[in-house]
Amino acid sequence: MADYSTSIPKNGDQTREELPFRLREPFLSAPEAALFRALKKMVAERYVIYSKVSLNELFYIIRPNENVHFFNKIFRKHVDFLLCDSKTFRPAIGVELVRPIGRDETRASDQFMEDLFLTAGLPLVHIPSSDSFEVSDLISLFQLAVTKARQARGQGASDSLEDSVPMCPVCGKMMVLRTHRSGSLMGQLYYGCIDNPKCPGTVAVHV
Repeated sequence: MADYSTSIPKNGDQTREELPFRLREPFLSAPEAALFRALKKMVAERYVIYSKVSLNELFYIIRPNENVHFFNKIFRKHVDFLLCDSKTFRPAIGVELVRPIGRDETRASDQFMEDLFLTAGLPLVHIPSSDSFEVSDLISLFQLAVTKARQARGQGASDSLEDSVPMCPVCGKMMVLRTHRSGSLMGQLYYGCIDNPKCPGTVAVHV
Protein backbone atom coordinates (compact mmCIF):
# COMPACT_ATOMS: atom_id res chain seq x y z
CA MET A 1 0.00 0.00 0.00
CA ALA A 2 1.32 3.44 -0.90
CA ASP A 3 2.39 5.71 1.97
CA TYR A 4 1.26 9.26 1.26
CA SER A 5 2.54 10.78 4.49
CA THR A 6 5.42 13.23 4.24
CA SER A 7 8.65 12.61 6.11
CA ILE A 8 10.26 15.78 7.45
CA PRO A 9 13.64 15.82 9.19
CA LYS A 10 13.39 17.21 12.74
CA ASN A 11 16.34 17.20 15.12
CA GLY A 12 17.81 14.33 13.22
CA ASP A 13 14.63 12.28 13.46
CA GLN A 14 12.11 11.42 10.77
CA THR A 15 8.57 12.50 11.66
CA ARG A 16 5.40 12.17 9.68
CA GLU A 17 3.21 15.04 8.64
CA GLU A 18 -0.46 14.08 8.33
CA LEU A 19 -2.36 14.99 5.21
CA PRO A 20 -4.88 17.81 5.79
CA PHE A 21 -8.01 15.72 5.26
CA ARG A 22 -10.75 14.72 7.66
CA LEU A 23 -13.95 12.71 7.33
CA ARG A 24 -17.09 14.76 6.76
CA GLU A 25 -19.75 13.97 9.34
CA PRO A 26 -22.51 13.27 8.87
CA PHE A 27 -22.34 12.03 5.27
CA LEU A 28 -26.11 12.49 4.89
CA SER A 29 -28.09 15.35 6.39
CA ALA A 30 -31.11 14.56 8.56
CA PRO A 31 -33.61 15.02 5.65
CA GLU A 32 -31.37 12.97 3.33
CA ALA A 33 -31.10 10.15 5.86
CA ALA A 34 -34.86 10.17 6.45
CA LEU A 35 -35.54 10.06 2.71
CA PHE A 36 -33.04 7.26 2.20
CA ARG A 37 -34.82 5.11 4.79
CA ALA A 38 -38.20 5.82 3.19
CA LEU A 39 -36.85 5.01 -0.30
CA LYS A 40 -35.35 1.78 0.99
CA LYS A 41 -38.70 0.77 2.43
CA MET A 42 -40.53 1.75 -0.75
CA VAL A 43 -38.38 0.05 -3.38
CA ALA A 44 -37.20 -2.97 -1.33
CA GLU A 45 -35.04 -5.15 -3.62
CA ARG A 46 -36.37 -3.69 -6.84
CA TYR A 47 -33.70 -0.99 -7.08
CA VAL A 48 -30.24 -0.29 -5.67
CA ILE A 49 -30.07 3.18 -4.12
CA TYR A 50 -26.96 5.32 -4.57
CA SER A 51 -26.53 8.70 -2.90
CA LYS A 52 -24.84 11.89 -4.12
CA VAL A 53 -24.02 10.60 -7.58
CA SER A 54 -21.87 12.96 -9.65
CA LEU A 55 -23.59 14.21 -12.79
CA ASN A 56 -20.28 13.75 -14.62
CA GLU A 57 -20.47 10.02 -13.87
CA LEU A 58 -24.10 9.80 -14.95
CA PHE A 59 -24.18 11.92 -18.13
CA TYR A 60 -21.82 12.78 -20.96
CA ILE A 61 -21.91 15.68 -23.40
CA ILE A 62 -22.32 14.94 -27.10
CA ARG A 63 -19.92 16.82 -29.41
CA PRO A 64 -17.97 18.13 -26.39
CA ASN A 65 -15.82 20.48 -28.48
CA GLU A 66 -18.93 22.28 -29.70
CA ASN A 67 -20.78 22.18 -26.37
CA VAL A 68 -17.97 22.96 -23.95
CA HIS A 69 -20.04 25.69 -22.24
CA PHE A 70 -22.45 22.98 -21.03
CA PHE A 71 -19.70 21.31 -19.00
CA ASN A 72 -19.91 23.87 -16.20
CA LYS A 73 -23.62 23.13 -15.81
CA ILE A 74 -22.87 19.63 -14.52
CA PHE A 75 -19.31 20.05 -13.18
CA ARG A 76 -19.08 19.34 -9.44
CA LYS A 77 -22.84 18.78 -9.23
CA HIS A 78 -24.68 15.66 -8.12
CA VAL A 79 -28.13 14.14 -7.85
CA ASP A 80 -29.15 13.38 -4.26
CA PHE A 81 -30.22 9.78 -4.93
CA LEU A 82 -30.11 7.51 -7.96
CA LEU A 83 -32.21 4.35 -8.20
CA CYS A 84 -30.66 1.69 -10.43
CA ASP A 85 -31.97 -1.67 -11.59
CA SER A 86 -30.84 -4.22 -9.02
CA LYS A 87 -29.70 -6.69 -11.69
CA THR A 88 -28.28 -4.54 -14.49
CA PHE A 89 -27.43 -1.44 -12.41
CA ARG A 90 -28.87 0.67 -15.20
CA PRO A 91 -29.99 4.10 -13.93
CA ALA A 92 -33.79 4.21 -13.64
CA ILE A 93 -34.91 7.19 -11.52
CA GLY A 94 -33.25 10.25 -10.01
CA VAL A 95 -34.41 11.74 -6.72
CA GLU A 96 -33.77 15.33 -5.61
CA LEU A 97 -34.58 16.97 -2.29
CA VAL A 98 -35.80 20.51 -2.90
CA ARG A 99 -36.35 23.39 -0.51
CA PRO A 100 -39.92 24.75 -0.43
CA ILE A 101 -40.52 27.90 -2.47
CA GLY A 102 -43.54 29.82 -3.71
CA ARG A 103 -46.52 27.84 -4.94
CA ASP A 104 -46.02 28.49 -8.66
CA GLU A 105 -42.25 29.09 -8.57
CA THR A 106 -39.47 26.86 -9.83
CA ARG A 107 -35.80 27.42 -9.12
CA ALA A 108 -33.61 27.64 -12.22
CA SER A 109 -31.32 24.91 -10.82
CA ASP A 110 -34.28 22.59 -10.17
CA GLN A 111 -35.62 23.21 -13.67
CA PHE A 112 -32.22 22.51 -15.24
CA MET A 113 -31.97 19.20 -13.37
CA GLU A 114 -35.41 18.16 -14.56
CA ASP A 115 -34.62 19.15 -18.16
CA LEU A 116 -31.31 17.27 -17.96
CA PHE A 117 -32.93 14.04 -16.79
CA LEU A 118 -35.81 14.27 -19.23
CA THR A 119 -33.37 14.85 -22.11
CA ALA A 120 -31.60 11.63 -21.13
CA GLY A 121 -34.92 9.79 -20.77
CA LEU A 122 -34.83 9.43 -16.97
CA PRO A 123 -37.56 10.45 -14.54
CA LEU A 124 -36.46 12.89 -11.83
CA VAL A 125 -38.53 13.02 -8.66
CA HIS A 126 -38.52 16.34 -6.79
CA ILE A 127 -39.29 15.78 -3.10
CA PRO A 128 -39.79 18.72 -0.70
CA SER A 129 -37.25 18.59 2.12
CA SER A 130 -38.57 17.29 5.44
CA ASP A 131 -37.46 15.41 8.54
CA SER A 132 -39.89 12.55 7.83
CA PHE A 133 -41.55 11.03 4.76
CA GLU A 134 -44.62 8.90 4.13
CA VAL A 135 -44.17 6.15 1.55
CA SER A 136 -47.65 6.79 0.14
CA ASP A 137 -46.72 10.44 -0.54
CA LEU A 138 -43.46 9.41 -2.20
CA ILE A 139 -45.24 6.96 -4.49
CA SER A 140 -47.52 9.74 -5.76
CA LEU A 141 -44.49 11.89 -6.59
CA PHE A 142 -42.79 8.95 -8.31
CA GLN A 143 -45.86 8.26 -10.43
CA LEU A 144 -46.00 11.92 -11.47
CA ALA A 145 -42.31 11.94 -12.47
CA VAL A 146 -42.60 8.65 -14.40
CA THR A 147 -45.65 9.94 -16.27
CA LYS A 148 -43.84 13.18 -17.17
CA ALA A 149 -40.79 11.25 -18.43
CA ARG A 150 -43.01 8.94 -20.46
CA GLN A 151 -44.73 11.90 -22.08
CA ALA A 152 -41.36 13.47 -22.88
CA ARG A 153 -40.27 10.27 -24.66
CA GLY A 154 -43.60 9.83 -26.40
CA GLN A 155 -46.64 7.88 -25.25
CA GLY A 156 -45.60 4.83 -27.28
CA ALA A 157 -42.30 4.34 -25.46
CA SER A 158 -41.98 0.63 -24.80
CA ASP A 159 -39.26 0.89 -22.16
CA SER A 160 -41.14 3.05 -19.69
CA LEU A 161 -41.21 2.03 -16.05
CA GLU A 162 -44.98 1.77 -16.16
CA ASP A 163 -44.73 -0.77 -18.97
CA SER A 164 -42.07 -2.91 -17.31
CA VAL A 165 -43.21 -2.81 -13.67
CA PRO A 166 -46.93 -2.73 -12.81
CA MET A 167 -48.66 -0.74 -10.12
CA CYS A 168 -50.79 -2.66 -7.63
CA PRO A 169 -54.21 -3.55 -9.13
CA VAL A 170 -55.78 -3.37 -5.64
CA CYS A 171 -54.49 -0.10 -4.16
CA GLY A 172 -52.51 1.47 -7.00
CA LYS A 173 -49.22 1.63 -5.08
CA MET A 174 -45.75 0.57 -6.20
CA MET A 175 -45.06 -3.16 -6.55
CA VAL A 176 -41.85 -5.06 -5.85
CA LEU A 177 -40.47 -8.26 -7.31
CA ARG A 178 -40.89 -11.23 -4.96
CA THR A 179 -40.46 -15.01 -5.05
CA HIS A 180 -43.07 -17.61 -4.10
CA ARG A 181 -41.71 -19.40 -1.03
CA SER A 182 -44.09 -22.37 -0.98
CA GLY A 183 -46.84 -24.15 -2.85
CA SER A 184 -47.05 -25.21 -6.49
CA LEU A 185 -45.47 -21.91 -7.63
CA MET A 186 -42.49 -22.11 -5.25
CA GLY A 187 -39.40 -20.43 -6.74
CA GLN A 188 -41.34 -18.46 -9.35
CA LEU A 189 -41.20 -14.66 -9.45
CA TYR A 190 -44.21 -12.39 -9.08
CA TYR A 191 -44.96 -8.74 -8.27
CA GLY A 192 -46.35 -8.09 -4.80
CA CYS A 193 -47.70 -4.85 -3.39
CA ILE A 194 -45.27 -2.74 -1.37
CA ASP A 195 -47.93 -2.71 1.39
CA ASN A 196 -48.01 -6.51 1.69
CA PRO A 197 -49.27 -8.07 3.95
CA LYS A 198 -51.76 -5.20 4.44
CA CYS A 199 -52.57 -5.27 0.73
CA PRO A 200 -52.89 -8.67 -1.02
CA GLY A 201 -52.32 -7.31 -4.55
CA THR A 202 -50.18 -9.51 -6.83
CA VAL A 203 -49.32 -9.59 -10.53
CA ALA A 204 -47.79 -12.56 -12.33
CA VAL A 205 -44.41 -12.18 -14.09
CA HIS A 206 -44.67 -13.14 -17.74
CA VAL A 207 -41.41 -14.55 -19.10
